[in-house]
Amino acid sequence: MPSSDIADAVELMRMEYAEMPGLSLTFWQAQRLWNLSEEVCQCALAVLTDCGFLARANGGAYVRAVGLAGRGGRISSVARAVSGAA
Repeated sequence: MPSSDIADAVELMRMEYAEMPGLSLTFWQAQRLWNLSEEVCQCALAVLTDCGFLARANGGAYVRAVGLAGRGGRISSVARAVSGAA
């Protein structure tokens, strides 16, 4: 998997969740919505969850976490680090 795929997916997901704060998607819904491979989707969701931008709801859906002003730079640096490790 090209390293840019994860960074691109992270940025796409971040923009969508920022635009629609009430968005709630399961892994499979996210994978289908953004037409991502299972591996890229899993990595991108892990980046966004690990840095605190997304959280897992009780039913397992990914939702935007609360109180996230100014986290864009942190997300980008985590995405680059993960992409470099792939």
